[in-house]
Amino acid sequence: MLVSFDNAIDDAINETVIALQQAFTADFFTGFIETVPAYSSLAVFYDAVAIRKYHPGETTAFDFVKKHTERLMAGLVDTVTENEKELITVPVYYNGDDLDEVAGQHKISVEELVHIHAEKIYRVFMIGFQPGFAYMGKLDERIATARKASPRTMVPAGSVGIAGFQTGIYPFSSPGGWQLIGQTPSKIFDKEQTTPCLFKAGDYIKFISISKEEFEQSNEH
Repeated sequence: MLVSFDNAIDDAINETVIALQQAFTADFFTGFIETVPAYSSLAVFYDAVAIRKYHPGETTAFDFVKKHTERLMAGLVDTVTENEKELITVPVYYNGDDLDEVAGQHKISVEELVHIHAEKIYRVFMIGFQPGFAYMGKLDERIATARKASPRTMVPAGSVGIAGFQTGIYPFSSPGGWQLIGQTPSKIFDKEQTTPCLFKAGDYIKFISISKEEFEQSNEH
C-alpha cells in the first residue's frame, strides 16, 4: 500500500512521512513486514495471508492495513514535530569530471561551485537506486543542474553528484547520469557492519572539502 502526501521535495512533507514510518515501528500488526519512505510517500509492505489468518474480521487484508494506517495518521495531527537532527559529516575531494562543465553552465568559478555545495546542510529524503544511495536536498538553485543527457556506463564508487535540486553519493560503481563534482573516501554501504548503511531517511549531511592527499590517505574504496 502506498500512502502519498504530495508530489514535492519538501522538508515538512518528508518529516510527516518519517513520522508515519516511526509510528508503524512503534505500533505494528501481525503480518506487517516493513515500510519504505520516499520523498513524499510511504510504502507499506504486508503479508496478506497472515492478516487474513490473524485478523479475519476485515473484508480484505488491504482494508485492515488501510484502517490501521488511518488510525496512525490521525495520531500524527498534533504530534508531528521535527525529528532530532543527526548531522553526519562527509569528506569530499572535489575533483569530479563535470566540475568545469557545471561551473560553466552557471557562469561561476569551480571554487565558487565547491563553496556553494559544501556550505549547505542537506536532508536525506530517501534511500533508493542502490543500497545506501541517499537522495539529498535541496540543492542551492545557483548550482541546480539537470542530469547528463547521456549517462556514463560506469561511475566510480564514492562519486558525489548532483541532479536537479538533488545531491547524492554512489555507494557502488555503476552506470549513472548525475553530474559528478567530487568523490568521498568514506564507504557509504558496508554489508559487514551491524548498520550497513551510513545514512537513513531524515538524517542531515554536511560535506567537508578535503585535499587530494587527505583523500588518498583515507580512501576506503
